[in-house]
Amino acid sequence: MPKALLIIDYTNDFVADNGALTCGKPAQAIDEYLVSLAEQYYQNGDYIIFPTDGHHRHDPFHPESKLFPPHNIIGTPGRNLYGRVNDWYQAHKESNRVYQFAKNRYSSFQNTNLDNYLRERKITDLCISGVCTDICVLHTAIAAYNLDYQITIPQHGVATFTPNGTEWAFSHFKNSLGAKII
Repeated sequence: MPKALLIIDYTNDFVADNGALTCGKPAQAIDEYLVSLAEQYYQNGDYIIFPTDGHHRHDPFHPESKLFPPHNIIGTPGRNLYGRVNDWYQAHKESNRVYQFAKNRYSSFQNTNLDNYLRERKITDLCISGVCTDICVLHTAIAAYNLDYQITIPQHGVATFTPNGTEWAFSHFKNSLGAKII
């Protein structure tokens, strides 16, 4: 059975020093590891999926507009994938096992076709990586758990704003979702 690696929201706005809502150095530090994971999954014949926030500037109806500064605005460089992950994606994006799609909520499953995409390919095991550990990665993991997917979270493949957020999220992944931590 194939597996899937999700690399969530690894964009300039979330990772670059000048990103609109950046996790900064902790997120930049996982770039090389994410590339190695992507290549490992690709070489194994598995799927690499890039759920990516896509927002509209000054959207008064989106709840994040009240919580965060504008970020990942569709059509801006801030929404482009970051660093070596972007290089890897650009080199492989024509593959039928590499898929990027827009999401508009924390969970990669909410308002998207991700569940259908995975089920059509008989994928039941997900490795969830990217940013932010305690926001989009967490909400995607919760949705995956509720949809009966097997979940793996790589310790060196996620990042967020604070160490406390990471610590809490990993406790939740392990103790409440039964995720395998690698």
